[in-house]
Amino acid sequence: MTVPQTQFVTLAIGATAQSMGISATELFNRLKRYGLVRRLLLDCYDTLHAESIEGVIWNVQEALKNWEAKKGGQG
Repeated sequence: MTVPQTQFVTLAIGATAQSMGISATELFNRLKRYGLVRRLLLDCYDTLHAESIEGVIWNVQEALKNWEAKKGGQG
């Protein structure tokens, strides 16, 4: 992971967690559970880092919502 990717992942998780009203640690753990840190934030870095922060937040929330619904919730 490069420095810009690390900074992007940190920003994306922090902003999304704030938007959701949860801690960044909780969001990171939920994303990690489904491999979304790698699959979404890193593998799609080239596309996502050009988005607005609101667009990134929306993408993270939607991906997490879909994976949690598919796999049976956040527990």
